[in-house]
Amino acid sequence: MPVSWLENDCSALTICAGFATDEVEEEVKEEVEEEVEAAEEEEETPKRSRRKEDIHRKRMEKDLTELQTLIEAHFESRKKEEEELINLTDRIDKRRSERAEQVRIRTEKEKERQNRINEEKARKEEEEFKKKADDDAKKKKVLTNLQFSGYKTEKKGGPRKKTEREKKRAILSERHKELNIDHLKEDKLREKATELWKWIHQLEAEKFDLQYQCSRQKYDYQGDQEQTGLEEIVLQIRIETTGVHSIHTTLPEVHPGTLQTRKTCVTYGIFF
Repeated sequence: MPVSWLENDCSALTICAGFATDEVEEEVKEEVEEEVEAAEEEEETPKRSRRKEDIHRKRMEKDLTELQTLIEAHFESRKKEEEELINLTDRIDKRRSERAEQVRIRTEKEKERQNRINEEKARKEEEEFKKKADDDAKKKKVLTNLQFSGYKTEKKGGPRKKTEREKKRAILSERHKELNIDHLKEDKLREKATELWKWIHQLEAEKFDLQYQCSRQKYDYQGDQEQTGLEEIVLQIRIETTGVHSIHTTLPEVHPGTLQTRKTCVTYGIFF
């Protein structure tokens, strides 16, 4: 009874030991497999890390290269813009100086032109003044001679005649009469007024006729004086230039202020 029990116990222990050994082996296998997997994972992890690091490094290098390229392009563009700005400033300064020089030259030329114009104008004015002075001197000399000859002619003549002014005064003194109407009545005053009105009307008509006659005589007198003056001036000029004391060429009849008068003056060398 005790021996069988012991055998049973040994069998049980053997069975238990077999079970335990199997479990241990399985555990060991699992641990070994886990360690192998861990080792493999540890080996793969550095590879992945290195690969990621390489990718990141390459990306950083690429970004750095692009950034350097952009920076160099920016500085190159900035340098080019500064050079263009300097060139533009130089061109502007050069153009400004050229413009100032052109304005100065133009101003000097305009000033010289104005000076020439003023000098020419002054010269012409001086020549005209001298010519006018010479002509005035000649005319004054001729008129002096004419007045002297007229004075001698008047001195040789007979008694002096009444002037037109004296005749006018005599006629007015005869016509001027006092108007005595204090004693007249109304009907007589009316008749007197009518008579005076007719008299005034007659005087106005005579005044108009006399004014027209006076204007006509003045016009004719000026023509005669101009004709006579031309003859005297021509004679005086011939006396001064040639010593001839007579006019061999008869002057044509002229009227004052007409074109014929000016032509006659030009023909005989007379300038007023």
